[in-house]
Order: sequence, then structure tokens, then C-alpha cells
Amino acid sequence: MFRTIPALRRVSIYMVLSYIALITVNNSGYELENMWVIYAPMFVGVYIFSRWIDSKFSAVKPINEKDKAEQQ
Repeated sequence: MFRTIPALRRVSIYMVLSYIALITVNNSGYELENMWVIYAPMFVGVYIFSRWIDSKFSAVKPINEKDKAEQQ
């Protein structure tokens, strides 16, 4: 399903990574007056990292029925 709908794959990867990063930052003990000093670069980094991960998934060539028959 994720190969047929790449936007859903990208959103899912970003949501999982951003949730993990948000939990990590919130549990780190930082208590700044303006937490966006940490959140903004974090979410930019998560976006770049999630796009890199997505490019690795899209680089994998899906195996179709013809390829399966040739491998046997």
C-alpha cells in the first residue's frame, strides 16, 4: 500500500519521526521560555531525515509477477 500511495508513506514517516523527536525533547528537561527555539530546527531536521528515509524506500524496486517468474 505504501508503494502505491507515496504521499501516505511520506506523511507516515514524518509523523512517526516527529512524534519520537517531540517526546525526546519534552522529556529532556529543557524548560525554555520559548520552546520554538528547539522545536523549529528539530522539525526541519526531522523533515530532511524523513525525506532521506523516503528516498531509500522509493529506490527499492518493487518485484512484479514477471520478475518473480524469472527468479524461479
